Amino acid sequence: MVARCSQEWEESGGVAAQALALQARAAPLAHADAEAWEDALGALRSAGVGGSNDGARDHLLERKLERAAIVPLEIAALGADAAALAAVAGERCDGAYRADAAAAAALAAGGARAAAHLVEVNLGVREGDERLVQARASEQAAADAADRLLTSIR
Repeated sequence: MVARCSQEWEESGGVAAQALALQARAAPLAHADAEAWEDALGALRSAGVGGSNDGARDHLLERKLERAAIVPLEIAALGADAAALAAVAGERCDGAYRADAAAAAALAAGGARAAAHLVEVNLGVREGDERLVQARASEQAAADAADRLLTSIR
């Protein structure tokens, strides 16, 4: 919206197209996240039944939990991309829409933060795990973009 409404900004059409591409990436991730978590939750419940040490079942559970973490990892990266795009839009748009861009950046940063948390929880990972490092880097990039824009308009 910010880019579409900033007609004096020469690159606004390209930014609007990028925003639509991000939106198209986000929609299926919500469904995939719910599906992966339901699958992992079913495996968790099955693992609790019987109490035996079944290596095959443990391996299957681990794979399902990893899959449940992959989607939030993608969502965190998407949040970083969206926050960065919102920051660019906020820096270059018509001033009347700068607050909207800042709100979009803040929401994207919040989404990236929540997704990074889910990566950590779903994997039960330790510090240094590459997936957690990636998720936290996305979270930080999104937060930095949102903070930069919010600071510039205060």
